[in-house]
Amino acid sequence: MEGTRLNKFISEAGVASRRAADRMIEEGRVSINGRTAVVGDKVAEGDEVTVDGKPIAKVKRDIIIAFNKPRGVTCTSSPDDPDNVIDFIGYPERIYSIGRLDKDSEGLLLLTNNGELANAVMRSRSEHEKEYIVTVDHDITDGFVRTMSSGVQILGRMTKRCEVERLSDREFRIVLRQGLNRQIRRMCGQLGYTVVRLVRVRVMNIELGDLPQGRYRDLTEAESEELCRTAISRSR
Repeated sequence: MEGTRLNKFISEAGVASRRAADRMIEEGRVSINGRTAVVGDKVAEGDEVTVDGKPIAKVKRDIIIAFNKPRGVTCTSSPDDPDNVIDFIGYPERIYSIGRLDKDSEGLLLLTNNGELANAVMRSRSEHEKEYIVTVDHDITDGFVRTMSSGVQILGRMTKRCEVERLSDREFRIVLRQGLNRQIRRMCGQLGYTVVRLVRVRVMNIELGDLPQGRYRDLTEAESEELCRTAISRSR
């Protein structure tokens, strides 16, 4: 059968990433021409696809925004979560987050309706840089900086080498090229430190800058072009 894979179609409609789309399909939330869809289905020209009973279609323009996420907002589009980022932002078109920041963390979160871009940025093998400013509960030692930068054993594996710079007695900057679950908090915990505040200030070429907390902005054309070019070329 010719056509577009259903998860790709949903992603290109700006509803969710392909992985999240597969979960929606498995949960029975997606239909094609009135039939409950299954993973692996394809969408042909003229087919009607619905998610939660609402028709969707491929989007006509790419949306990429930078958002300064406050603490307490969750990186999910689920309406069952009262703190979900989509309701918080209230964007007039369908978008979803590129990757995650845990609920207790703050700072730069990118959101888009471009599924290919979202998948490319999140693809771990591409090792895209993400930069954070971290405050911990007691003074940072030279040994802490050396160990954090060379690798810490968490989740059954050693973290990759990264860039760590002490900014003050209890604050440091870290640049990661991987994204394990709650990685920085777990790394600090292994060394006897508790994270007091964690703020992401950069994703690849996009910087948080002076964007106020709780506000978002559209990426500039130059930012979008560089982000897409770098992310998609490295993912191939």
